[in-house]
Amino acid sequence: MSRGRRPVSVKRGLLASVAVIVVSMAAQAHAQSPARPSADGLEAGQLYMEADLVIRDDKNKITTARGQAEVRYEGRTLRADELVYDETRGVVTAKGEVQIINEDGSVEYADELTLDDQMKAGVATGFAARMAPGIKLAAASAVKRSDRVNELNRAIYTPCEICAPDGSPKTPTWSIKADKVVQDRDRQLIYYRNAVIRVFGAPVLYLPLFWHPDPQAVRKSGFLPPKLGISNRRGLSYEQPYLQVLSPSSDITLSPQINTKVNPFFNGRYRKRFYSGLVDARFGYTYDNDFDGKGVGFGDNTSRSYILAAGQFAITEKWDWGFTAERTSDDLLFDKYEVSDVYATRGPYLADDRRLISQVYATRQDQRSYFSAAALSFQGLRPEDNERTFPIVGPLIEARWEPQANIAGGRLRLLGSAVALTRDQSPVGAPPLRLAGLDSRRVTGEADWRATYTAPAGIRISPFLNIRGDAYSLDDLNGVADTSKTLSRGLVVAGADITWPFVRRFSESTVILEPIVQVAASPDARQVVVATSATGAPVYLNEDSIAFQFDETNLFRANKFPGYDLYEDGLRVNAGGRASVFWDDGRRASLLVGRSFRNESNDVFSPQSGLRQTRSDWIVSADAQPIKGLSFFARTRLDSEDFSVQRAEAGANLSMKRANGYFRYLRDRADVNGTKVENLDLGGDLYLTEHWGITAYSNRDLVQDAWVIRDLGITYRDDCTRVDIIYRREDTVVGRLGPTESLAIRLTLATLGGPLYAN
Repeated sequence: MSRGRRPVSVKRGLLASVAVIVVSMAAQAHAQSPARPSADGLEAGQLYMEADLVIRDDKNKITTARGQAEVRYEGRTLRADELVYDETRGVVTAKGEVQIINEDGSVEYADELTLDDQMKAGVATGFAARMAPGIKLAAASAVKRSDRVNELNRAIYTPCEICAPDGSPKTPTWSIKADKVVQDRDRQLIYYRNAVIRVFGAPVLYLPLFWHPDPQAVRKSGFLPPKLGISNRRGLSYEQPYLQVLSPSSDITLSPQINTKVNPFFNGRYRKRFYSGLVDARFGYTYDNDFDGKGVGFGDNTSRSYILAAGQFAITEKWDWGFTAERTSDDLLFDKYEVSDVYATRGPYLADDRRLISQVYATRQDQRSYFSAAALSFQGLRPEDNERTFPIVGPLIEARWEPQANIAGGRLRLLGSAVALTRDQSPVGAPPLRLAGLDSRRVTGEADWRATYTAPAGIRISPFLNIRGDAYSLDDLNGVADTSKTLSRGLVVAGADITWPFVRRFSESTVILEPIVQVAASPDARQVVVATSATGAPVYLNEDSIAFQFDETNLFRANKFPGYDLYEDGLRVNAGGRASVFWDDGRRASLLVGRSFRNESNDVFSPQSGLRQTRSDWIVSADAQPIKGLSFFARTRLDSEDFSVQRAEAGANLSMKRANGYFRYLRDRADVNGTKVENLDLGGDLYLTEHWGITAYSNRDLVQDAWVIRDLGITYRDDCTRVDIIYRREDTVVGRLGPTESLAIRLTLATLGGPLYAN
C-alpha cells in the first residue's frame, strides 16, 4: 500500500504524482487505435483522479481519494468529499456533496453515489439534478441504468425557481410530484407514475400515468397543449393538437376541433426541410352549413376548407425559387373557426389584409444585379370583393444591373420590367353589367443615372437623369370585348437635388438645419387611356399606383407615382426644410415641412391626392424620442389654401420595465375609394407588481362611432409560468359575422410545450 499527500495549491499540476491516469481500460483503448483527446486533454479510455490525499492499494487494486476529490472520464467530471475506485469490480463510490458535471453542462447531485467505471450507470441517494433549460429534478433515490435512462423514486420535477433571492427555500409556482419518474433520452420522454400536479404547493390534478417530451429534446411526437374555449359562435370548443415526427426533417400536426354549437373542424400542418429549402403547409376541413355570430346555422351542409402553404428552395448560391398557395372555400372561414396567422408573410409578394395571394417565383441576386420572375393570383375575402375582377398576374419580371465603374462621374443603373395582367370581369359596373375585364401587357426598359457633388461652402448637388421606354398591348378596352390597341412611349426626366445642411454643436446636443430643393423637368408624357368616364373625361390605366398617398416618403421623388402606368410630367419644384436635434443622452427630435410646385395643373393625379393643382398641399412630418423607451411620430397633409387637415396620422410607442404600449390614429378625408376614414388603435400592458399586470387593446371606428374590438385582461407571470385572462368583445362590422363575446385564458408553462389557449 502506498500513500501520497500534496497541498491543494500545487496538486492540479502534478498529474503523475497524485493521479491514476491509465488503468486497464486505458491500456485496452490504446491497444486498439489512437483516439483524439477530449476537451479535458484525456484520450479515450483514460481516467484522471486527484485529491488532497490519494491512497493506492496495489494488491487489491483499490484507489481512495479524500478531500476535494475529483475524477474526469469521457467528458464527465465527478466530485465528492471521498472517492473509492475499485478497479477489479469496475465500481466508483462517492460520498459527501457528490456532483457529476456532464458534457452537456447539466449537473447531478447526491448524498452518496455508486457508479460503474465508465460513470454511465449506478445508484444514488438524496439525488437532485439541474438541466437546461432551468429544469430541476429531486428524488429520495435514483437508479442510473445507463447514460440514456434515469429512474427516480419519490421525485419532484419543476422548471421554476426553488430558491428565493436571499437563498431561502421557495415553493415553486408549479411542479409535478410522482412515485416514480423515468427520463428516457432515447425516446426523448419523461414518464410519471402516480403523478400529482401542484400549483403553489397545492395539489390540483392527479394522474396515475403521465408523460411529456423531454424538454432537452429537439422534437418529439406527442400531444401538444390543447386549445379550450367558449364563444357565441362555436359554443364550447376543444382542439387537441398532436405532433407526429415523420423523420428527422419532417413532421405533421393534426388538430381536430370539437364544438358544441357547430360541426367539428379539422386543422393540420405539414412541415418538411430539404437540403436546399423547406415546405410548410397548413390546411383545414369541415362539412357544415353556414352560421352567424351567434352560432345559428343556415343553408345546406357542404365541404368547407382552406390551405395556407409556402415553400422556398435554393437552386444555387445566387438562385432561389419558391411558391405560396393560399385559398379558402369560405370568405369568413378563418373568423368562424378562429384560425390564427392567416395573413402572415409567406413569399416576396404581399396582398392586402383580408386577401390571399398564391404565387410562384424565382430570383437571382448578387452584389450588382437582381432578377425575378413570378406569377400571382388573388382571392378577396372582403364583403365588397368580386374575385372575377381580380387580375391574374403572369409573368411579372423585374431586373436590375449596375456597372462597377462610375459613368460620367456618377452611378448608372439599368432596369427592366415586364408584366401581363388578365382580368375576367371589369370592376366598373359589375355586377349587374358584367363588362369584359381589361387585359394588359407591358414591357419597360430604363436607365437611371445619378451623381453627387459637394461645394466648398457645404452645398450638395445631386444631378439625375432617367430615360425610360414603355410598350403596351391592351384588350377589352372600356369594358367592350374584342377591342384592343398597342402603343409605346418614351419618358425622360432630368433634374437635381440641392441641399445645404447647417450644423451647430451645443454643449449637450447637435442641431442640423437642412433646406432641400429638387428641380425636375419632363416633356409631356403620353398617358395610357383605357376608357372614358360618364362626363367624357379620360380614364387612365392604373394597375400599380391605386393606393398612392402623397406624404414625406415621396415628397422629393421626381416621379411620385410608385408604379409604371401613371407618370408625372412637366416642370416641377419640390421644396422643403428639415430640422433635427440630437442630444448626447440619446434623445432626438426632427421636423420636416415641404410642398410641391408645378408650372401647370395635372389631372393625372386624383382630386383627393393633393397634387393636382400647381401648388400642392403642405406636407408636415415630425418624430421625437423625449425619454428612453418613449417615442412619438406625426404626419399630416394640409390643404394648400386653408390649411385644413386632409390626412393625418399620429402614434406613440412605449417600452419600459413594467409597461409597454402603443397608439395609432388615422384620419383621411377620402381614401382611394373616396370614403372618409378615421380610426383609433391602441393597446398595451402595465405590470402593477413584479408578477401581476393588466393588458388592454381596442380598435375604434370613429366614422361609425363604434368600437370594432375591445380586449381587457389580467396577466400573471413569473420565471416559469404566464397566465392571461382576457375578455374580448367584437362589435358589428358590415358583412362580417356580427357581434360576439369571448373569454380567453392563455396558460404558458415552461418546458411543457407552447401556450394553452382558451378563447
